[in-house]
Amino acid sequence: MSYLPLSGWVLQPQIDAARFTVYFGIAMSCLVVATKNAGKLREIREILGSEYRLRSLADFPDVGEIVEDGRTFEANAIKKALVVACHTGHVSLADDSGLEVDALDGAPGVYSARFAGENATDEQNNRKLLKLLEDTPDAERTARFRCVIAVGAPDGSAQTAEGTAEGRILHSPRGRGGFGYDPLFLVSGIRRTFAELSPEEKNRLSHRGKALQAAFPMLSRFH
Repeated sequence: MSYLPLSGWVLQPQIDAARFTVYFGIAMSCLVVATKNAGKLREIREILGSEYRLRSLADFPDVGEIVEDGRTFEANAIKKALVVACHTGHVSLADDSGLEVDALDGAPGVYSARFAGENATDEQNNRKLLKLLEDTPDAERTARFRCVIAVGAPDGSAQTAEGTAEGRILHSPRGRGGFGYDPLFLVSGIRRTFAELSPEEKNRLSHRGKALQAAFPMLSRFH
C-alpha cells in the first residue's frame, strides 16, 4: 500500500477512497486560529462564516506561549502561524495587528497589546495613549490600524495578506463595542469609532476584515 503526503499530512491508503474523502475534507477545512484573544477569534469567525471549522489555541493548550519578538507585524504573524501549524499538524491562521499613531512615529505598533506593559489591560493601554497625546491637536492625531494575516501549513510554507483602516485618535473613548483601542479610533469618512459600529459594519471596514478578505485566495489552497 502507498501513502499520499499532503503538506505534511499522511493520509489513509489510496484504496480506502471513502475514508480518503473524509480525511481530506477535515484536513482542508479545519483552521487553527493562532490566538487566545476572544475578540479576535470572534471577529475572524464572523468574517469567515461557517465554511471553515475553526479551532483556537484553547483547543491546543500544549502549544504554549509564542514569543512575539518580530520587528514587524508580518514577522510575528508568520512565526505564530508556522509554530502552530507544525505543532498541531493543521493549517493555521495567525494575525498580528496593532495601532500606528503618526504623532508617535508609528507607536505603539507591534507593541500595541502591551503598550502599558506586559499583561496590560485595554484600559491601561488606552490611558497611556491618551496621556501621550494630551497636547496633540486633532489635525495631528491621525492613525491607522494595520493587520497582517499569515496562513501557515505543516510543511513549513506560509503566505501573508495585509489590510489597513485609517482614522484618528479621539480625546476620550466612545462606544461600548469592540475591544482594544476601538473606542478611541474614529474611522475616516464615517465619524464613528470602531466601538460604535455593529459587528457587520466593523468587519466590512476594519483592518482585520480587509486582511481576511485578501487572504481568501490563500485559504482556497487548503479547501
